Amino acid sequence: MKVELILACSMLLFSGACAEAQDVQQLLHQGDSLLKADRPQKAADKFTAAIAKSPSAECYSARARAWFQMDRMDHFLLDAEKALKIDSLHIEANYQRALYAFRSEDYNTTERLTNRALNHGAKEPLKHQITLLRGEARAELKKNVFAIQDLMDGLGGRTDDTQALKTLARLYDQVNDHAASLETLEKLCTVEADDIGNWTNRGFELTSLGRYDEALKIYAHALSMDKDEPTALSDRAYNYLKMGREAEALVDVEHSLKGYPANAFALQTRGILRAHKGDKEKACADLSLAKILGGVQDIDQLIKENCAGITPKR
Repeated sequence: MKVELILACSMLLFSGACAEAQDVQQLLHQGDSLLKADRPQKAADKFTAAIAKSPSAECYSARARAWFQMDRMDHFLLDAEKALKIDSLHIEANYQRALYAFRSEDYNTTERLTNRALNHGAKEPLKHQITLLRGEARAELKKNVFAIQDLMDGLGGRTDDTQALKTLARLYDQVNDHAASLETLEKLCTVEADDIGNWTNRGFELTSLGRYDEALKIYAHALSMDKDEPTALSDRAYNYLKMGREAEALVDVEHSLKGYPANAFALQTRGILRAHKGDKEKACADLSLAKILGGVQDIDQLIKENCAGITPKR
């Protein structure tokens, strides 16, 4: 009789626990549906109700999703950290904490937490998001080869994440894979055709590949969007320089520097043009300022070639 009573009580307890677990899952499902309907505050209420029934990592991580959609980053961080305190290996909570670290420019922590999430069985589609985030962090850490692989894996051929595509194009350029950068920028020009930067960068990669006439057509398109855009003008000036059309290059670079006097790349181009005209003093002034501003390759060699014995005017 006692055994039967114990079994009966156990069944009742098990049944109650199952019912409560089903209630929690229903609340989580309702919350996610509200997030998709762009009603994050209502979703947060559902997730809070789920937490009241089961203060689990899953429930805290779910509510963090709502805070993120509302851009309530203080609440987002608190819930992500509560989830990790309960379960340090919770995949979504690690991703959420990594996302906060990335926004705070803490790229080492971002990489560490995304590594943990990926190493403990992240599944799609979250795996794609985590991989892309790690790729962005590695790009900031100058781990270009690893960042490129992450971004390629995370995108998986998709073109809907334009930020990841832009980072990928930039990284390919940095490792001198101009053909791959150009291919990526061609995709960007299709999916984000109104972004002048995509067209300007596409022109630059064509110039880097020596395809100067094709580059001019792309620059013409970019400048049809904004005839005074300094970077497009500067890049076209460099393209003209490579083609030997120095008078046109000088017009473009002067126009560029009026709009953006601190453009180191434009100063380099004007410095080369001035050196070709024999005006070494002004050429040296441009090249020296370009070096101070930074970001220009081969500037030391250009200064060595053109500034021997010359003290630039300040």
